[in-house]
Amino acid sequence: MLKRDYEGQNCSIARALEVVGERWTLLIVRDAFLGLRRFDQFQESLGIARNVLTDRLNRLVEEGILERVRYSERPERYEYRLTGKGRELNIALTALRQWGDKYLSEKPPRIFRRKTDKKPVVAALVPRARTSSAPKRSKRCRGRG
Repeated sequence: MLKRDYEGQNCSIARALEVVGERWTLLIVRDAFLGLRRFDQFQESLGIARNVLTDRLNRLVEEGILERVRYSERPERYEYRLTGKGRELNIALTALRQWGDKYLSEKPPRIFRRKTDKKPVVAALVPRARTSSAPKRSKRCRGRG
């Protein structure tokens, strides 16, 4: 079993997995990137048990990945929006999608394209000084990656 204190280790991957490494958590974040915001939307999309979804959403809020925003006072209802910290998971999710498309899928269900020229956008290692294609200038589309 993996220790959770990481004493003597300098491993950001292990620490990140403590926050987002559980299957449902990453799928909730994926759905948030796809525009889902409300509890019932997440529940319908994922088919996840309500108690598990509540636990994962609360954890994502505690970790600063999602924020709860009230959209109705009567009855009191909230939606969940990605924070800046949450939006930065886009590169990691894109890399996981690319890997899954390459090794696990016969036909990738989505691709990520730049809005300006429709060219596919991929997760890649680039020098720090280089600018990246910001998510606001890109969109997901159905089709081959």
